[in-house]
Amino acid sequence: MSLKELQNGSDIRGVALPLNPDEPVNLTEADVRTLARAFTAWLRKRTGKTDMTIAVGRDSRLSGPKLAHAAMDGLVYDGVDVFDTGLSTTPAMFMSTIFDDFDADGAIMLTASHMPANRNGMKFFYKGGGLDADEIREVIDIADKKAFSHKPGGSITKSDLMSVYAEHLRNIITERVENESSNPDKPLEGLHVVVDAGNGAGGFFVDQVLKPLGADTAGSQFLEPDGNFPNHIPNPENKEAMASLIAAVKKNKADLGIIFDTDVDRSSAVDANGNPIGRNDIVALASVLAARNHPGITVVTDSVTSDELGEFLEKHQIHHHRFKRGYKNVINEAKRLNEEGVDAELAIETSGHAAFKDNYFLDDGAYLASRIVVEAASHSISDLINSLGHPQEEKELRLKINEKAFKEYGQQVIEDLKNFAKNESTTMTLVEPNHEGVRIRFDTDHGDGWALLRMSLHENLLPLNIESRKKDGARIMAKELLEFLEQYPSLELSQIRDFANGR
Repeated sequence: MSLKELQNGSDIRGVALPLNPDEPVNLTEADVRTLARAFTAWLRKRTGKTDMTIAVGRDSRLSGPKLAHAAMDGLVYDGVDVFDTGLSTTPAMFMSTIFDDFDADGAIMLTASHMPANRNGMKFFYKGGGLDADEIREVIDIADKKAFSHKPGGSITKSDLMSVYAEHLRNIITERVENESSNPDKPLEGLHVVVDAGNGAGGFFVDQVLKPLGADTAGSQFLEPDGNFPNHIPNPENKEAMASLIAAVKKNKADLGIIFDTDVDRSSAVDANGNPIGRNDIVALASVLAARNHPGITVVTDSVTSDELGEFLEKHQIHHHRFKRGYKNVINEAKRLNEEGVDAELAIETSGHAAFKDNYFLDDGAYLASRIVVEAASHSISDLINSLGHPQEEKELRLKINEKAFKEYGQQVIEDLKNFAKNESTTMTLVEPNHEGVRIRFDTDHGDGWALLRMSLHENLLPLNIESRKKDGARIMAKELLEFLEQYPSLELSQIRDFANGR
């Protein structure tokens, strides 16, 4: 298999364990070793340095230890001094390039986020941030050409990165919280927080961050690292995962619930009443927190955020810049806006990826959780977003493209729909400007809402998001879109057909 097929946007991802007979292993120890060596060569070219220090960490996946060993083996072979950080989080790996205790030139994280237990992958960092998709392609090109060379002198040092990172988070909370506790060393006394780590790498947040600051964490669950993920998918967007946290918050009468994905670059919350704060709600909450000391900021979001979110942000004098799906896309767009003089303090996806300007534009679930904990220590987090409206109906449908050149086919469908909405339809209005796919508004009599049709970032799919302000509005819009889409024989339309017909 070509290494190029392992690229998933700005990550490397593949099947690392033979747990499913239909999914053969395609990310081997040899692949990881080669890619680690290629990253070294890329980093040397980028920095002009010959002597390198690179940190290597992993999440709780079963394949993590052997793949981390393979990465370190490749690095040492090429003369790199390695920090072996063991079980770590993705944000902490970037921070190894920032913390004085490490000052690493680069970092490699072995993770596949929330994907199934047989998967694994690699994320790469240097002092400028995480590598983007083009830079990953450069690393793969180096690996394919084997444009690297052996250099003696490498070493491995076991390093406790997570203790340093946890101290960093404790300091953030201590400095920001309005301390009403009688004990200044325990600013979270009286706050009850339930954490769900999903058996990923996020359990440290209880024992190394919340408890030392005095928080009650009774009822926290699935803190033990277990790459089998026996309880639920470690994903804040997963309904079963959120339902599990909601139940734990209610059972323990907690003030707040926090849930992480496997490698802790994403998080969401649950309020004291058991209400989930995810998707548009977590965007709204993070935006208000970011704007507290920065009035008039711009927040960059992904493309599927709701109209109601835009209205909420406008009421709070926050400018909403709706961009593209993909956490690196929103981060890079926020950086671009700042370079143009726009105060973009936050880049955030509805998935829970949140990158604050004051935190290196690092998508860090534990940092977001810390900011939420600070607020919850003295105020109801729900009060901050109680004016946020929600659509009456929302639906995501995934239309498979049965074409080898699926990207070209999908893009043609999108362009045709744009032209139809702009020039032919009497019920659809093309929304412009729009940065991803085609966004269409439907009038009050034909659904009273919007639809977004876009290309999937990595798969042969056209995801279709529909939101309506009235009951059955999403179904009405789906029917109209189905009439248009039925002219494309290579689209699988069963999902939208069933939804439109009430099945």
